[in-house]
Amino acid sequence: MDHLLTGATSADVRAQNPAVAVLPIGSFEQHGDYHPLITDTAIACAIAQKIADDHNVMLLPPVSFSCSHEHAGFSGSVSIRATTLAAIIGDIKESLSTSGIKKLVLVNGHGGNYVLQNIVQEANVTDRQMTLFPGPLDWHSARTYSGMKTNAHEDMHAGELETSILLHVAPELLRSGYETADWRADDRQFLLVKGMTAYTKSGVIGFPSLGTKEKGRLALESLSQRFKNHLQALAE
Repeated sequence: MDHLLTGATSADVRAQNPAVAVLPIGSFEQHGDYHPLITDTAIACAIAQKIADDHNVMLLPPVSFSCSHEHAGFSGSVSIRATTLAAIIGDIKESLSTSGIKKLVLVNGHGGNYVLQNIVQEANVTDRQMTLFPGPLDWHSARTYSGMKTNAHEDMHAGELETSILLHVAPELLRSGYETADWRADDRQFLLVKGMTAYTKSGVIGFPSLGTKEKGRLALESLSQRFKNHLQALAE
């Protein structure tokens, strides 16, 4: 994980003079027995790092606790309130603005962070200051570009996509056994009511057996290409 965290100094940022900051937002929640609790955080950091490598943005360290309440029945999962997450982001945005960085990208690695959509909506009422990345179309393009066999619904959690990105950026985080941990649960109508325990015994909903390092590399490449559209939208 160390290589996914920023090591920039104040002098580095001063020389770079970025107009946009990128904030990875992950979670600390179960991902079955073979993926770490920090899976979403590692993935958000990997996306943000790739963006920072390819574009002139300031890379921030991650927010690693978020809204994981649907995972409460599994050992190790830790959540914060949606209002707390919103307050953290608001404080970060306000602090950045004092140093002249007015634009903020929220790189979300956890699908349960629904509140981020509202935060971005509110931030852009009077001026274009914030975007949420990746969006559904960005993820879909990444899956297609990388040749993944699953879609976002059937491969929801600790599946092909997350496994592939971890294999590419931090394979040491994966435990042996993920190759046989596939679990299908396409009908999840009451996920918000019943939580994950109603639909999976292991904590996995997806197909980690299909994950490969190359798919992870291509997925990040696609996401970085798609990020250009978000920068353009912020600049218009």
